[in-house]
Amino acid sequence: MPFTPLHLGVDACCKAIAPQRFSFMIFAGTQILMDLEPLFGMIYGWQYLHIITHNLLGASLIGCLAFLIGKPISEWVLQFILKYEDWRISWKTAAASALIGSYSHILLDAFMHHDVYFFYPWILKNPLSNLISYSALFYSCIFMAFIGTTIYLYQLKFKDKRT
Repeated sequence: MPFTPLHLGVDACCKAIAPQRFSFMIFAGTQILMDLEPLFGMIYGWQYLHIITHNLLGASLIGCLAFLIGKPISEWVLQFILKYEDWRISWKTAAASALIGSYSHILLDAFMHHDVYFFYPWILKNPLSNLISYSALFYSCIFMAFIGTTIYLYQLKFKDKRT
């Protein structure tokens, strides 16, 4: 399944650590862009699903694309759909969210997929493949999502009581 929500565990932890300096939506959008290649690969029956976007160069390009389109799209969603007046995401926040999203994506996928090559096309090896079990990776991401969400919601509750 190319669009797994498990990567959002990292997202929740980043949002809890730096709520004003991290965009959940830009990170999530980056995850979707990263997994377009595996989606098309499944549709068209490609032998390898993680070659072009799941390496350092591809992740950098996807991160830059997500940075450029993620800021205006996210601000539009926040202002016009969710009705948050005067909501702005800084370019620095957009860049950090997109690049953390793309690099964490290939790191997590490298543990699970043999065809994630960090230095493609020069080195076709994945030293992280099968280093940890799928279930350990799965439950770690679920745990990160739970912890990150809990901390973020606690911060929101605490912030409301201080003001």
